[in-house]
Amino acid sequence: MLLQLNIQNFAIVKSLDIDWQAGMTTITGETGAGKSIAIDGLGLCLGDRATTNVVRPNCKKAELAATFDIQHNKSALLWLKQHDLLLESSNECILRRVISAEGRSKAYINGSQVPLVQLKEVGQLLINIHGQHDHQLIVKSSQQCKLLDGYANHQSLLDEVKHYYQQWHKLNKELTLLQQSKQQREAQQQLLQYQVNELNEFSLQIGEFETLESDYKRHANAQDILDTTLQSLQTLAEDENFNILDSLRHCAENIASLARLDKRLENVATILNDSYLQVEEASADLKHYYQELELDPQAYSMIEERYSTALQLAKKHSLSPESLVTFHQSLIQELTDMSNDESRIDTVIEEIAKTEQHYHDCALTLTSSRHKAAKKLSQNISQNMKELNMPHGQFHIAIDSINNSITNITANGVDKIDFQVSINPGQALEAMNKVASGGELSRISLAMQVILADKVVPPTLIFDEVDVGISGPTAAMVGSKLQQLAKNTQVICVTHLPQVACKGHQQLFVSKLTDGAHTETKVTELNEKNRIQEIARLLAGDKISEHSLANAQELLAS
Repeated sequence: MLLQLNIQNFAIVKSLDIDWQAGMTTITGETGAGKSIAIDGLGLCLGDRATTNVVRPNCKKAELAATFDIQHNKSALLWLKQHDLLLESSNECILRRVISAEGRSKAYINGSQVPLVQLKEVGQLLINIHGQHDHQLIVKSSQQCKLLDGYANHQSLLDEVKHYYQQWHKLNKELTLLQQSKQQREAQQQLLQYQVNELNEFSLQIGEFETLESDYKRHANAQDILDTTLQSLQTLAEDENFNILDSLRHCAENIASLARLDKRLENVATILNDSYLQVEEASADLKHYYQELELDPQAYSMIEERYSTALQLAKKHSLSPESLVTFHQSLIQELTDMSNDESRIDTVIEEIAKTEQHYHDCALTLTSSRHKAAKKLSQNISQNMKELNMPHGQFHIAIDSINNSITNITANGVDKIDFQVSINPGQALEAMNKVASGGELSRISLAMQVILADKVVPPTLIFDEVDVGISGPTAAMVGSKLQQLAKNTQVICVTHLPQVACKGHQQLFVSKLTDGAHTETKVTELNEKNRIQEIARLLAGDKISEHSLANAQELLAS
């Protein structure tokens, strides 16, 4: 429930603190005094859109804060816990809004700055504000369905229907995409199959191109390799007139002899001897290489052809020859995926059929539950209409279901809900907006709120002059219904009717003060004596008489 509202520099309010009580609170005041200003401020705390003119003239910012007791509000407690905004040491929730004169706005929950959307989310779990025209919402089919489902209290059925609807919608979207791309996929599949067949036939293996390239270069330069190798062998060891090996051996032997005479040449002798051994080993290896070297024209032709084909395929697909094997594998995978897409269409169609059946089974159960709830709710509202001075009023909830139509599938089932009323004797039941006046709609809406109070109504309800257009005995009945509603939830009502104002457990009076230069709105909690004066004013106007005071006392006593 709402505990406190603090407003600073908002519109014509300089400073305002209101402590709210449980039960029913009525707010009265003269026309133009700003009776709804507290409600407007509270709306900003709940995330309503702010404009620059909400800041009091010559002030830098407006600040508004609403404090709620959430000890028994499980939904709000869970929401705050999920968003890490719960005060561990308190059962309170404080919503705060700061609006600058330039129109910039900041929102806070329990001292933490939050996006405005979060203020709206938690606000819906704490309070519900009904304006003068909000009762017109109940003529909308979506709102009527929401009210009936809230009364039926079958959230698990709604969740199940919604689950299958979402699954069905997702599968249909996938099927549409698969079917739209089918023609394009078939053309692409033919191209892929041709490319895969071509690469399958060539069958290049991992690392093969590198080997091909090396073999091709060796065979292409075979004669040069033979000639150069033979010439190097001659130079190294096999030329009888002069070769490096003999010369190096002779030089090494001479220096070794000198080293025995002069030890400073020992290192040079060692280097020459090692060099001789290395050159000798290199000469032997080169000779072996030369003897093994073969020129096979047939092998060279095969290597050249395969090497050339690899280059051509790489150029064709605009990639390096070394990437051909990886590219080949990716094409095979893509072709496999396309084949899977074809079989996926059949699978999706089967899944859609199964999901539709599950959906319609659940929707049928939901429809049955709605029919049971509709019958009971219709009887209750009809009874409440009579108590609200509509003695011949009848209320009926019509449910039109189309269970086997795919086009009728929605997240809320297959039912079209229509609230129908008859106000006068002999009048047929018709849609509410065709039969009921604004005042009658307001009373029917109030009857619903009373019935639904312990099921779907949040802990605090605010009615902002919803009693416009009614008077006399009807007004008294509306006051009684609001008082009845206040047994289960906190009710705050802005009213101009004495029959409603007198039903409040707490009454606040709104007045406007001005010194000619500045205007300020004040809100005062009335004591018993002042309540009598205010009820009398509402009854008689500015001229309060003994008779109006007596009537006021009688109303309060009742």
